[in-house]
Amino acid sequence: MNGDKNNSAFQSPPLGAGELRVLYFIGIGGIGMSAIARYFNTQRVKVSGYDKTSTVLTQQLEAEGIDIHYEEDLSLIPKQVDLVVYTPAVPPDHVELQFYRNNDYKVVKRSDVLKIITESSFNICVAGTHGKTTVSTMIAHILRHSGFGCNAFLGGISANYQTNFWSNEKNVCVIEADEYDRSFLKLSPDVAVITAIDPDHLDIYGTAEEFEKAFIEFSTKVKPGGCLITKFGLHRSDEFKAENHLTYSFDNAKADVYAGEIRVENGSYVFDIISKSWLLDGMTLHMGGLHNIENVVAAVAVAKQLKIEDEKIKDAVAEFKGVKRRFEYVVKNDEHILIDDYGHHPEELRALIKGVRSLFKQRLVMVFQPHLFTRTKDQAEGFAEVLDMCDEVILLPIYAARELPLEGVSSEMVLDRMSLEKKRVLSKEGLKEWIKENRPELLVMAGAGDIDVLIQEVKVLLELQ
Repeated sequence: MNGDKNNSAFQSPPLGAGELRVLYFIGIGGIGMSAIARYFNTQRVKVSGYDKTSTVLTQQLEAEGIDIHYEEDLSLIPKQVDLVVYTPAVPPDHVELQFYRNNDYKVVKRSDVLKIITESSFNICVAGTHGKTTVSTMIAHILRHSGFGCNAFLGGISANYQTNFWSNEKNVCVIEADEYDRSFLKLSPDVAVITAIDPDHLDIYGTAEEFEKAFIEFSTKVKPGGCLITKFGLHRSDEFKAENHLTYSFDNAKADVYAGEIRVENGSYVFDIISKSWLLDGMTLHMGGLHNIENVVAAVAVAKQLKIEDEKIKDAVAEFKGVKRRFEYVVKNDEHILIDDYGHHPEELRALIKGVRSLFKQRLVMVFQPHLFTRTKDQAEGFAEVLDMCDEVILLPIYAARELPLEGVSSEMVLDRMSLEKKRVLSKEGLKEWIKENRPELLVMAGAGDIDVLIQEVKVLLELQ
């Protein structure tokens, strides 16, 4: 692959807004939706939207000039609109969505818009059950910090730049490729990364086999002359299709690219990245979690494909501050450590717990909010096994998101399968009381629901004198 940053293929900006003048987003506060809304806002398109609740992210969008309302109210929506964008997380009986559909407006999914935006650009697409947000943010950060340049559509908030989107005149897009609703199959990668294919979203796919087949199909989307980079040892990896296929690993020397000489210095990881044809020694990562070393290996493998200079790569990684809610330190002092993480799949929690154990010796208390009734039902055994790795576990009630309750499915379903002695289910208020009374030294809070709204209150309770 020709990674010369002066290549003319990189020079035109991604597709502009064209004839679009007014866009309306239903579910604008979603992390993927907000990135696209921000893109069009920078293109001087009139952008507005609806979301169910006001959040820090929607407030940021409003501060950027985007009008948002929080009630399903037809009197508040634009009637003269060129395109209505919705997320599959919005229920089909949503009043505003039904109005636009019933009145012959052009209504499309978020994934369709991302497809249109990136049809004429050089695309780096990162897919996987877990790790994709961190890897895509690392790649975008390396490209931005090194001066290579890119447009970034991310599934998390970059701690370096406090946003999930940024634009650049370079015709290069870094995209988090979401497998939910098969959205990632609409993308056309020049470089594709697959981090994991552990089954998830079985409410959409039905079986683990169908889920895996979607990733195999995603591998066929790589453009001729492009590159596929996958985690070493993935199930069914021999079925991936690509002319140029590289593998990466945490420390397995059988992979094409892997880490070595890993050590902890002053609370940070120092390591080498090794391939058959090059070596980057003395890499420094200040983000916690051993799994994030592996994520760096994947990001660096992409940067090397683009021929970014070694010292620029090393400097960028050393300056990487992480992603909001990915092993994020909320409190870190001599008395208390509070880590906030988005982990919501058993394997994500396993990586998170191992990462915490690699850095800290204190007694580990985990607060976990299961996300979705279907995922809890499908993964109850896996959650129980992984949470048993902690010293104490507090489960919050299931966060339903887009789902209706399922009979017999609750957080107790996980609790009853755990062998750990110190375990309980508490309400949010009950959790705050427990923390106020116990003030644990090492507390990890994880989940993809609304557990993050408790973080600042928990921080205050831990820091009470």
